[in-house]
Amino acid sequence: MGITETLAAYVVDCEPKEIPDTIYAEATRALVNYMGCAIGGAAEPALNTALEVLLPFSGSPDARILGRAERSDPLYASLFNGIGSHVHEYDDTLPKNYIHPSIPVASALFAYASAQSGTGNAVAGREFVQAFILGFEIESRIGNAVYPAHYEAGWHITSTTGVFGAAVAIGKLLKLNTEQMIWAFGLAATQAAGIREMFGSMAKSFQPGRAAQNGYTAALLAQKNFTAGEQALESPRGFAAVTATKYDLDKAAAQLGEHFELQDNAYKPYACGLVVHPTIDACSQIRAKHALDPATIESIELRVAPLVLDLCNKKDLRRALQSKYSIYHAAAIGLARGKGGLREFTDEAVADPVLARLRSITTAVGDEAVTEDQVDVTIKHGSGETVHFFLEASLGNIDRPLSNSQLDEKFVDQATLVLPKAQVDALLEATWSIGSQRDVGSVVELAALQAGN
Repeated sequence: MGITETLAAYVVDCEPKEIPDTIYAEATRALVNYMGCAIGGAAEPALNTALEVLLPFSGSPDARILGRAERSDPLYASLFNGIGSHVHEYDDTLPKNYIHPSIPVASALFAYASAQSGTGNAVAGREFVQAFILGFEIESRIGNAVYPAHYEAGWHITSTTGVFGAAVAIGKLLKLNTEQMIWAFGLAATQAAGIREMFGSMAKSFQPGRAAQNGYTAALLAQKNFTAGEQALESPRGFAAVTATKYDLDKAAAQLGEHFELQDNAYKPYACGLVVHPTIDACSQIRAKHALDPATIESIELRVAPLVLDLCNKKDLRRALQSKYSIYHAAAIGLARGKGGLREFTDEAVADPVLARLRSITTAVGDEAVTEDQVDVTIKHGSGETVHFFLEASLGNIDRPLSNSQLDEKFVDQATLVLPKAQVDALLEATWSIGSQRDVGSVVELAALQAGN
């Protein structure tokens, strides 16, 4: 079998009992993290604008939109969920391929579960979580096969591979057969899109939202035997060859069913691009240990992995979203505030004169000897005194993962921006128990903004 058929057959044939309990537990952590991000971003201007423009084109309002009072058809709900959950850059990340894996998959799944609720075809928690695991699995494995060439070419890998994850997850719930699942892969491949030029703008969060919507569409069409090319991944004109100058499709099937990609997932402690996390962490530790007055700092020198400068070399900041991709802003907030929460990446933070000065005196150079989870920081302050610190591994990395209680704190911090605290607490409890829910649509109801709030 070719790789497309191999992956499709695996998804179709996989039984819930074939997935270890530890993977179900990690999937639940990912869904808790996702839900907090989705609610926290639900009031952002990007989502407000998308709803204003696109909601009039929606079909039957069968699905809830996470964190909102509005309803839409499930395809548009997938898009809106994806925008809201990604806009703060607080979602999970696979450090090995830089995919934000939960966004396209969960955004589509929650829209589907909401639309099915009350129809007699409610989605039970166990099958919902299994579909999430499989979508996550396929998305990441395709990413492994084309990374890094695909990413270096400028593709936004979260959206280009996320469309496969969404198609697989919805296809599993629709009970597609192997031939139909192969077509779903083909329909996903022909809709794969998203470029890195959009980073730092609203369009970035639009991309994984569209991946969720397009993947959902692919599964629906395949269910009705809408045919597609059957070697979507491996053909000479297929996804891998067209979007990457170098790829290895053997990686997509390596240890399939034995090693699960969720084991490599990481959850962000800071609301920005993953590669600047080490700098925030290191500078926050320096601040805590040395109690430096930002006004006395004369220079900040950073040695970082070369990819950091490729992704996050923005210094002349004009808006909040740009600050999430600035290594200079990362150093500034770590030293001046000792944290990197939502309030550190606002227009007010960008305009803060203390942070602006620190950004201006920060320099960064790429060094192949520094990994993407490390940073070397040298600070000159006072009358020529120097502080030096090398961070070996950043908080939030798989070697220093966030605990369940830290995920709880992150969830509440985000969700209470939009929903009342009592509703947030109930939603958090329901999301932690999602695998035992009789109807996942009831969780989505708890995630909706109610009239009067």
